[in-house]
Amino acid sequence: MILRPATLDDAPALAALGAETFVAAFGDLYSAEDLSAFLAQVHNPEAVAGEIAGDSCTHCLVEHEGALIAFCKLRYPSHYTAHSGAANPIELGQLYALPGHTGAGIGAQLMDWALGVARAGGHDAVLLSVYSENFGAQRFYQRYGFAKIADITFQVGDQLDPEFLYELKL
Repeated sequence: MILRPATLDDAPALAALGAETFVAAFGDLYSAEDLSAFLAQVHNPEAVAGEIAGDSCTHCLVEHEGALIAFCKLRYPSHYTAHSGAANPIELGQLYALPGHTGAGIGAQLMDWALGVARAGGHDAVLLSVYSENFGAQRFYQRYGFAKIADITFQVGDQLDPEFLYELKL
């Protein structure tokens, strides 16, 4: 396995990976219209290329046998700064792996990368949102010391999902 930063050439594959992992984890929660609208907005090659080329997101990709299988995205400034008392928080925007590649330590490697970037950047907290019924992800984040600080929502199409905002103070 190779962990590496994203390049513009990765945008189509990263968009496809983002869509596939989101649908695998949450696709059954949404109407076809809401899911389609969300994927077209967030997980399309142009949007992903814009994030890669921009200065607010940093991606770490996991490659296995020449294919992308997992990724993590950090965002600065965070969308959730108003909910935190931290002076300089960064946001862990996504941490996803393809089904069949979870439970093998990839998430831990990506989390180690994210926390290392946060610390090296002088951030005093990491913020992330997690679906209120994604208990496995909540346990994963809690093992790293993340704690719930707010109830928030996440919009997919016209649907608002209940989410928890977690914070890890660094």
